[in-house]
Amino acid sequence: MIRKALISSILLLIIMHSNAQSVKEYIKWNPASDSTKVLEGQGWTGEVNNFYDRLPARAEKMVSEGIWKLASQTAGLQLRFRTNADEIIIKYVVGGNIQMPHMPATGVSGIDLYSKNIDGKWNWAAGRFSFGDTINYQFSNLVTNDQHVKNRDYTLYLPLYNSVKWMEISVPKPSLFTPLPKRIDRPIIVYGTSIAQGACATRPGLVWSSILSRKLDLPVINLGFSGSGRLDPPIVGLIGEVNAKLYVLDCLPNLVAPGISAEELYKRIVAAVGQLKTKNPTIPILLTEHDGYTDEEMNPTSKKQYADANKVMKKVFDSLTTAGVKNIFLLSKEQINQDIESTIDRVHPNDIGMMNYANAYEMKIREIFNMAVGKSSTTIPITQRRDANTYDWETRHKEILRYNGTHSPQLLFIGNSITHFWGGIPTSDVRNGSDSWSKYFEKKNAINLGFGWDRIENVLWRVYNGELDNIAPSQIVIMIGTNNLDFNSNNEIREGLKFLINAISAKQPNAKILLMSILPRRNMEDRINLLNKLISTIPFNKRIKYADAGKVFLQPSGKIDESLFSDGLHPNAAGYEKLGALIDTQIGK
Repeated sequence: MIRKALISSILLLIIMHSNAQSVKEYIKWNPASDSTKVLEGQGWTGEVNNFYDRLPARAEKMVSEGIWKLASQTAGLQLRFRTNADEIIIKYVVGGNIQMPHMPATGVSGIDLYSKNIDGKWNWAAGRFSFGDTINYQFSNLVTNDQHVKNRDYTLYLPLYNSVKWMEISVPKPSLFTPLPKRIDRPIIVYGTSIAQGACATRPGLVWSSILSRKLDLPVINLGFSGSGRLDPPIVGLIGEVNAKLYVLDCLPNLVAPGISAEELYKRIVAAVGQLKTKNPTIPILLTEHDGYTDEEMNPTSKKQYADANKVMKKVFDSLTTAGVKNIFLLSKEQINQDIESTIDRVHPNDIGMMNYANAYEMKIREIFNMAVGKSSTTIPITQRRDANTYDWETRHKEILRYNGTHSPQLLFIGNSITHFWGGIPTSDVRNGSDSWSKYFEKKNAINLGFGWDRIENVLWRVYNGELDNIAPSQIVIMIGTNNLDFNSNNEIREGLKFLINAISAKQPNAKILLMSILPRRNMEDRINLLNKLISTIPFNKRIKYADAGKVFLQPSGKIDESLFSDGLHPNAAGYEKLGALIDTQIGK
């Protein structure tokens, strides 16, 4: 018996040791304890009572009790991080009711996880979830390898109609996990009603402001305050403190209540616009009409309510534009285009209605900022993150925005790694032609806007999003397109370059533009020769010119001169010297 007991004890110890060895260990992250500014969608970082609040602490004495309570709800707030984990576990505690009669728990109190691949394409991650005192979401079997980049960027959307008291994000050891700081791009600020806050999306990522943020790849601050969003002067004043890209005023559905006359409504709208224009006269304002009630044919009173309010809004818009107020725009009910299938309760949009809103806002905002898109991938602006080793795309974008904020570059080079690895500012760890850059361009006050692995569409996104703003260069040199060769036809590349030139010209109408041909590369000489002939047919003029560098890099046989390249694609120091000399003669004319 003693022997059997001893054997049983040994076996039990072996089993316990084996189980202990198999227990997963996790890296755990509490965003509220991170010293980095990680919470995106918050306009007053560092000024809040609670980490997940949407308004600064000082607003409590300025706004109504209803608004202050709603400001603790996390609509539009996001966390971004980078990981190669195949599993992500998120646990958190909320401060209110889990769900509402007309809105599910996944929208009221749930979270939503999206990832972006290295080519800038968004993907949605489905997770298993349970709601209780602590809410749990588990995302499993995630993609961990994105070609040569071994991780993915994630955006986590927080609950739309609840407050977050505590949150912890866990990934298995030894996974990489890197919190990403909030972006410095100027945000779009939306001040609105329950529709803007998120009623009645089934998931936080499907509120229209979040869809819009993904479509434009820009930060959007959601200041939807349910039934309390009513163009209140204290909120308008707070909004005016933020250096935004655009102010959106979408409060009209809350201003059709009895007791608000047409005269009073007119005064409120005019006052809100005036308050913002006094503070920031150059920032555009977008006024939004009431999107209507989808039971209007069954209930004529409904139609009169929103129609009367929209008449007042249109009257304000017309009077302000007639008076010479600049940068004011109107989004109409017809452009939003809701119908009987797109609401929950005749007014609050379902997921279809949220997409209608997002599409309408995207079209209007692209119109306001001349951010056109085309049909080919070369004409659809998008970010990228293809370089795992040399640099971080988003970080370089920030560096350029900061540099342009304090300097006045006169010569801009826009391109891919051929430009990026040449030389100049911002500096790069790889500099293959520093001597020629210094020789030809340093005295011309040049800046290097080259990003490794960029395609035409990535440059288009950068042009649309700040890299040509608040500066007045006299000359811009474009060298882009070689990374599109494996993905696009010659006609699509030509179309993309023409589209890009138009975008740059709209941003910098006084700058001279030099479009360089696509440099020859090993084993693609014949195709690039035909492509450059096609590119040369783009209409040019005295201000916008074209130069072919093929003669510099090709031998009489039509093959590249290998002595001028480091790898058959990127010039070496000798190649950059010849390219610099050619460009110098072109921009000197």
